[in-house]
Amino acid sequence: MSYWLIIGSIFGFLTVALGAFGAHGLKNILLKNETLEVFNKAVIYQIFHTISLLCVGNLQMITGRSFFITGICFTFGVIIFSGSLYLLSITNIRWLGAITPIGGLFFILGWITFFVNLIK
Repeated sequence: MSYWLIIGSIFGFLTVALGAFGAHGLKNILLKNETLEVFNKAVIYQIFHTISLLCVGNLQMITGRSFFITGICFTFGVIIFSGSLYLLSITNIRWLGAITPIGGLFFILGWITFFVNLIK
């Protein structure tokens, strides 16, 4: 069993739970803070990279290649990118937006390492 499948499954659960909580439990706060779109962007990037982690886990098991760096990058990307956007949208603490690009950089590095791993 690949750790990326486990992490992807946890992220998948959290994506659905946070998306539902944002749509229902946090809706008034997000509308008041005018950050509903920011929250939704966090959910979208989290689900895309959750699916990507699941693909990485499956490819690792099928090919026997190590996608460790790719998995790490996608994991940190979700935590930093989506995590900072969730916090920003709920707390309205704007400086958290300065952290978000670090998560985006992890996503980019993850996709580069994914590509390199596929072609070698």
